[in-house]
Amino acid sequence: MAHNKKEQYKEDNIAYLENLASKNDIKKLSKGVLYKIIQSGNGNQPKARSVISVYYKGSLINGKTFDDNTKQGYPDAFRLHELIEGWKIALQQMHEGDKWQIFIPSEVGYGKRGVSGIPGDSTLIFEIELVKVQ
Repeated sequence: MAHNKKEQYKEDNIAYLENLASKNDIKKLSKGVLYKIIQSGNGNQPKARSVISVYYKGSLINGKTFDDNTKQGYPDAFRLHELIEGWKIALQQMHEGDKWQIFIPSEVGYGKRGVSGIPGDSTLIFEIELVKVQ
């Protein structure tokens, strides 16, 4: 029984991305990463080894938020090369001041294993505002 539930979850996540990809305001990046522009900036673009400062909110396709730093009053800084592949793909296309909603297939997210609070095979939905590139 559990196996069927897992398979269904995986199929639901794949179908979600396929449906999204057909929408006019959704753009495609490599490895199945999709995005929608919320606001456009024109600052610097990060490179693979950049340190980035971002506001972000992460959720699953059922709407459950698993991470959100937008209420703390300051952005978090990360080394881009240490993040999940889906973030690397999207963020290297963004400019400072951009705010995008990105949709990351599990293969370039947390994969089959998942992480705490995020089941395996999950599509990750992030709203990311790129504040600064160092």
